[in-house]
Amino acid sequence: MKKNRYVTLRKYILASMILAPFIPFLSVLGIGYYYFTTSLESNTVSHMKRIVEDHRQMIDTFLNERKADLRLVCDSYTLDEIKSPRRLREVFVHLQGGSNAFVDLGVFSGEGVHIAYFGSYKLVGRDYGETDWFKKVIKQGYYISDVFLGYRKIPHFIIAVAKQVKGKRWVLRATIDTYMFNNLVKKVRIGKTGEAYILSKNGVFQTERRSGGDLMNKNPIQTAHLPSNGDIKTFISREVNGEKYLYATTWLKGKDWLLFVRQQKDDAFSALRSASFLILLISMVGGGAITGLSFYLTERVIMRMRQLDDEAERLSGQLIRASRLAELGEMAAGFAHEINNPLQIIQNEQALIYEILSDLKKQGEFRQSEPLEELEDSIHQTKIQIDRCAKITQAILKFGRKSESVSRDLDMERFIPEVVGMVANNASVHGITINQDILKDTPPIHVDPAQLQQVFINLFNNAIDAIIASHGSSGGKLDIMALQKDNGIVEILVRDNGCGISPENMEKIFSPFYTTKPVGKGTGMGLSVCYGIIDNMGGVMEVSSEVGVGTTFTIRLPAAV
Repeated sequence: MKKNRYVTLRKYILASMILAPFIPFLSVLGIGYYYFTTSLESNTVSHMKRIVEDHRQMIDTFLNERKADLRLVCDSYTLDEIKSPRRLREVFVHLQGGSNAFVDLGVFSGEGVHIAYFGSYKLVGRDYGETDWFKKVIKQGYYISDVFLGYRKIPHFIIAVAKQVKGKRWVLRATIDTYMFNNLVKKVRIGKTGEAYILSKNGVFQTERRSGGDLMNKNPIQTAHLPSNGDIKTFISREVNGEKYLYATTWLKGKDWLLFVRQQKDDAFSALRSASFLILLISMVGGGAITGLSFYLTERVIMRMRQLDDEAERLSGQLIRASRLAELGEMAAGFAHEINNPLQIIQNEQALIYEILSDLKKQGEFRQSEPLEELEDSIHQTKIQIDRCAKITQAILKFGRKSESVSRDLDMERFIPEVVGMVANNASVHGITINQDILKDTPPIHVDPAQLQQVFINLFNNAIDAIIASHGSSGGKLDIMALQKDNGIVEILVRDNGCGISPENMEKIFSPFYTTKPVGKGTGMGLSVCYGIIDNMGGVMEVSSEVGVGTTFTIRLPAAV
């Protein structure tokens, strides 16, 4: 039954010790993980949005600056001045000095005829009047085209501005270095896989994509991924190769171009993956630590419970033995009382025999002889032994008498020898010498005599047992001293040369039911009770001991006022 009880207790304790810390541990870890990952994801997306915003501003600034350069030229020169080959060359050189993005420069009449050109191609005289770009620049005053092939048959895009003076229009157009612009966009670097590129609203690459996507190639755009005006939209999309990418996109050039910045999801959230791995590791280590510690503590608790149960059983047995000893003490007091009555009769009869013998001797009935002397000696020895028995029974009755605690002044010079007399015979039988050294100036103490007698008898008996265990029937020595100390304190020392007390037992000797004696030899209550008695008297009880040398009990009590 007890074994099954321990198994059940072990299960309950183990479950409680694991679940109690595990639930808050996992809750804190889960909440922390949620907020940390949410924050990390938000920071990653915000970082990509900032890159898109910065890149958008950079591209818009680049295009606007090139448009402003052409507008400044139109405002600085007349058509007649600018169409001069020499002047056009000077203007082109000046523009390239500001930005090497310009590839060539051309001047068009209001009808779309190419009237002047500086560059690598022969374009003068070509009519662009019906082209889309020319119609748009005439309509809105400027135009930035998508990348197209045109007469050159290579991908390029143009920036054109229109000028009207006194009803006469003309157009200045520049071709932008597509590769230079392409590199401007492609230079974005985010992690290992981050890249940027531009698509037209029809899904045509306006710049190359490092991971694959040439100029003029088509790349379908899902309508759901289109941002609103001026907004930056982020989303995650799976490519045909199965890879997931984090995208951020926004409009450029009046919603004609889309700027895309993308990064592989695993790369973008690599910090999140590292954090997840770390949190998983912490969870495993923490969970293992909690589980291991729970098993360890559970075993310790169960072991301690076993010890307490065993100790409780032992204490129960000691209590039973203590109860039996108490009953035996009461019986001994009863026996002493009962024995005392016949002793009185024997004493009276002995006195009567002695008186009759004396009368007979006086009357001359008996002559002095050796048998008569032996008879008289026997009668005398009988009286001695009757007196001795009377003293013993009186001591037993005095020790076992139940009475209210009454304190009175005790003279140590008289009280200690009386108590020593109760154990003197037992000590002499085992060859133990008792030395009493009570200084004459030792003041009396105000205590309950019965309780102090109980303390002394317990200490004396313990000392005798220790001496017998160490020396047998010879060489034992018990010293009892009493003296006055400073501040009105009386110090009483009980010192023996017995077996001593080991250091590990020194801390426990005043604990209830603790004993080093074999079963049946002690209850473990004596020193505990003695300590309590001295403490209630306002005194102090101390012990010092050395194994193989002996033990000294020191009692300090206040002197009677």
